[in-house]
Amino acid sequence: MFTKILIANRGEIALRVIRAAREMGIQTVAVHSTADSDAMHVRMADEAICIGPPSGTQSYLNVAAIISACEITGAEAIHPGYGFLSENQNFVQIVEDHGIKFIGPSAEHISIMGDKITAKDTMKKLGVPCVPGSDGGVPDLETARVVAEEIGYPVIIKATAGGGGRGMKLAKTAAELDNAFRTARSEGKAAFGNDEVYIEKYLGAPRHIEVQVFGDGKGGAVHLGERDCSLQRRHQKVFEEAPGPAIDAETRARIGKTCADAIAAIGYEGAGTIEFLFENGEFYFIEMNTRLQVEHPVTEGIFGVDLVREQIRVAEGLPMSFSQEDLQVQGHSIEVRINAEKLPNFTPCPGKITQFHAPGGLGVRMDSALYTGYSIPPYYDSLIGKLIVHGRDRPEALSRLKRALGELIIDGIDTTIPLFHALLEEEAVLTGEYNIHWLEKWLETNMQG
Repeated sequence: MFTKILIANRGEIALRVIRAAREMGIQTVAVHSTADSDAMHVRMADEAICIGPPSGTQSYLNVAAIISACEITGAEAIHPGYGFLSENQNFVQIVEDHGIKFIGPSAEHISIMGDKITAKDTMKKLGVPCVPGSDGGVPDLETARVVAEEIGYPVIIKATAGGGGRGMKLAKTAAELDNAFRTARSEGKAAFGNDEVYIEKYLGAPRHIEVQVFGDGKGGAVHLGERDCSLQRRHQKVFEEAPGPAIDAETRARIGKTCADAIAAIGYEGAGTIEFLFENGEFYFIEMNTRLQVEHPVTEGIFGVDLVREQIRVAEGLPMSFSQEDLQVQGHSIEVRINAEKLPNFTPCPGKITQFHAPGGLGVRMDSALYTGYSIPPYYDSLIGKLIVHGRDRPEALSRLKRALGELIIDGIDTTIPLFHALLEEEAVLTGEYNIHWLEKWLETNMQG
């Protein structure tokens, strides 16, 4: 059993891990940059170590400093949270080489799923349905033209090492392919140091459905239903819910079993999310995230489980505390991501919080590291909180979300809270009749800068 773990992250996810560890009687070590010396995760952990200056590259991505912090404090394991080093196979290998347990999957599994071509290949072999596309990378423009004609337009060109919408370009016609291909390659090279791209069929109006899976590392695995994350801006999720409004129990069981069987077959350990595009009743694999997702609380809401606690248990070598039969959907849960951004252009808005009040009441959860007087630094992601609600059904969850948003007070900076007030007046959101393109189109009409 672990007696002390280090959290290689910051903000609300670091607090989330601290809470789970504390309930398990495990001490925690927070690492932080000089810009985060007064951050809430630093105040809440049992110990704190400064690992560098404000820049993430010199602090939260500083592998040597994080390993040193473990050795200084005697931490036996590292929880990576999400982002930063959470899906860096080299980091995982270094951690394990130093006799420290990484709370998450193996470096091998992170490597397989980190390369989108290899991931797609692997999933195909494991029986997971995939989007029609190129067999591996597309080396040149001439090959791209041939592949695109075979698949049929529109097509999307994606950087192999891409993520967060970077290195993704749409070509609706053959005339648009040349520029899309070159741009995707250059973006992939600039952002990820890898200009390899592949091509997939572009689906017209799909939903973004992701399946939460969990493996014990010994060939056992379960699925915890799906989340609908279709409300996105520039490929960034803003509103997530579980279960998905478009998924029935039979479909959930079918795709869930397919995903659980796939990760069981490779001996996957810990939490993972298999992401799909869903259109006309069919699922198409797009990627697997080998970490805890930002939106994991909606899954916790409908199943009544603590995914971080489970991550720690499995990393300790203990069996999962639930079976597939134990996991029955209870009600409906929704999460909205609160960002420190100024509308309508979504420009980052760091600054001092002059007043913060989190909403409460039945079925309301606020995951945030904010407090009155805290100054949000300008160096990191603009996510400052996640408001999560749970209700007996979707209408109750929506009503509760509207009430909770009305109670939430964040003064001193601009936030994306007004966006959610507006979305909750829209018929498509209230009925769940939306797809991955809906929000972008709505923003063009309703929030032009």
